[in-house]
Amino acid sequence: MTKRVTIFTACFFCYFLFSGIAASEVLLSKHAAELKNRFRIDHMVESVTLLIHREYGSAPVIIVRPDGSKWYVDRHPDDKVTWMEGLTGDMITIKQPMAGPWQLIGQVVEGSVIDKITTLSIEVEPIPKPLFQGERLKLTAQLLGDEQKVRLPGLDFMMNWTARFISENNPTDENYAAGTFIVGAYSDNGESLDERPDDGIFTSDLDLDQPWGDYRLQIQAKNAVLDREYNDSFRLLPQPITVELLTPDDPNLGIWKLEIKVDDTLVKLDETHLDAEILGPTGKTVPVTMAVFKESTSEFVLPKVTDFGSYHLKVNAVTTTVTGREIYLQLPELFFNLVQPPEPPPSEEELAAKAEAMAKQQEQQAKDKAIFWMASVNGGLIVLGIIVLLIVRKRSNLKKALAATEARLEKEVQREKMLLELDQIDLTMPEENQDTSARKT
Repeated sequence: MTKRVTIFTACFFCYFLFSGIAASEVLLSKHAAELKNRFRIDHMVESVTLLIHREYGSAPVIIVRPDGSKWYVDRHPDDKVTWMEGLTGDMITIKQPMAGPWQLIGQVVEGSVIDKITTLSIEVEPIPKPLFQGERLKLTAQLLGDEQKVRLPGLDFMMNWTARFISENNPTDENYAAGTFIVGAYSDNGESLDERPDDGIFTSDLDLDQPWGDYRLQIQAKNAVLDREYNDSFRLLPQPITVELLTPDDPNLGIWKLEIKVDDTLVKLDETHLDAEILGPTGKTVPVTMAVFKESTSEFVLPKVTDFGSYHLKVNAVTTTVTGREIYLQLPELFFNLVQPPEPPPSEEELAAKAEAMAKQQEQQAKDKAIFWMASVNGGLIVLGIIVLLIVRKRSNLKKALAATEARLEKEVQREKMLLELDQIDLTMPEENQDTSARKT
């Protein structure tokens, strides 16, 4: 039985260990009493696990002990408390909890269920037998508390489910020495084969495209608080349906055939149906259905293809095993090419016309080349002449400029000489006529 709470959401999983005391003497009540995020832990409880649902993205809760002390996600005694935080909740295991009233502080979600349970385990749907390569397999698993399914929004974010194949190393099997490898996981997110998110049912996405042989399936549900494991042995068989692409006698026709072999000792022939999809080079998709098989080996003609290029053929099969189990198989992908045929050889008239056209083209190219070189040489001579003319004219102008400069300098020199001679005349000396007159007197 469960009890709905309108104040907050938290699920408490309690593990009780007793020393010589029967469980009936300890379990006072299946449900905890709550008031404003409060609950009570009874005496003689050796271990308790709390699963708390918070608002998405909110901070981890704070735990208030009966004595008033507080525990935080990053501050608590590591030897007594194991804390797993997620986007939507916390999973906390407490060893030797103090008896009395406890309290949670945080953005816990309203409308929750508070339970006390004695055991926490996982339940995994057994793998079907026989199992074939390439099957699309839907298996489920659940987290159980006291053999009841645990359902909590956001539980998918708080648990890590891992599926592994472990080879039994039989020398005659294809998987000999394959070791241990991960083949998928279980999720409760409403994606792929999972029907609804957060319904407490985890669904597998196992990759069965593995070597055939004997294996041991190992399912591990683990986080920082709990670690549970499930093991089951099985044999993975080769696919009971094989499809081979037959090479046509004339690939240029674009007509291809499939050879389909069905092992009717493993599956029912009348309940075997194939669905194919041809993807062409232009991106066009052509669906093909092969629904009726009367013999274990048969041929099927694919629709004619006309576009040159590569083609991709995806084939899936639905059938029923002889034991009555309906299965879905993803068969290996196939490829083929439609190559464009070579053109027929040209006739004598076409060859003659082609030779004539080539001769005319060569003649025209020779003329164009001669004209090009003539124009280039003439253009070069003209440019060279212009350059020579400019150089000659520049030299002539330079000589004239030098002559003019030289004449001007000569005039300047003459002028300087005249000025120098004038400066050397003594103006203070009397003139010769004046001196003679004076002596006569």
